[in-house]
Amino acid sequence: MKKLVIFDLDGTLLNTYEDIAAATNYALSQYGYPTHSTPVIKSFVGNGINKLFERALPEGKKTEENILKIRAAFIPYYNVHGADFTMPFEGIVELLYTLQRLGLKLAVASNKYEQATKALVETYFPEIEWCAVFGQREGVPTKPDPTIVEEILEKAGISNKEEVLYVGDSGVDMQTAINAGVEGVGVTWGCRSREELESFSPRAVVNTCEEILQIVTSL
Repeated sequence: MKKLVIFDLDGTLLNTYEDIAAATNYALSQYGYPTHSTPVIKSFVGNGINKLFERALPEGKKTEENILKIRAAFIPYYNVHGADFTMPFEGIVELLYTLQRLGLKLAVASNKYEQATKALVETYFPEIEWCAVFGQREGVPTKPDPTIVEEILEKAGISNKEEVLYVGDSGVDMQTAINAGVEGVGVTWGCRSREELESFSPRAVVNTCEEILQIVTSL
């Protein structure tokens, strides 16, 4: 059985896309840039908000200056409205409670900026005793760089990587698991296709939380 399960946040634990889209479109509109539908913005998610804004800006406007302007408008709005429509995916709360009752250590590794990552985890999973909740921080490379996973392993006191499972919804997550040397599981309810997930040859690609529990508790 695994001893530590690390979860991505957006698209894995929480369906955050309506709120991300609303905040992104608000920030874009402040500077007169075209807005996007939620499915389009969903396709931009996965590499941190600066990359999200770069993808959302029109061609010819994808400058560092413009990205930072959009970020400055996005963050205050999202800090207030980031939980307006966000909800845990089906079965996630029950899965986390079960894993906690089994004595596993649980952690979050997200490319969302850390303030929002911690706030959402505290809002939706207040009774889960996380050993670590890390978002994107200044000076720490974003996933798929393995630094965030390595920090979690150190904080959890886990040295045997065979005891670790990393769960995410994108190719970024699957590559993170590969780079960190831990087993990865892809979930199909997030922002990327089964085909993208399977192209990284993870331990499994699952459709339900029950399948994650089976993997975690298998010998």
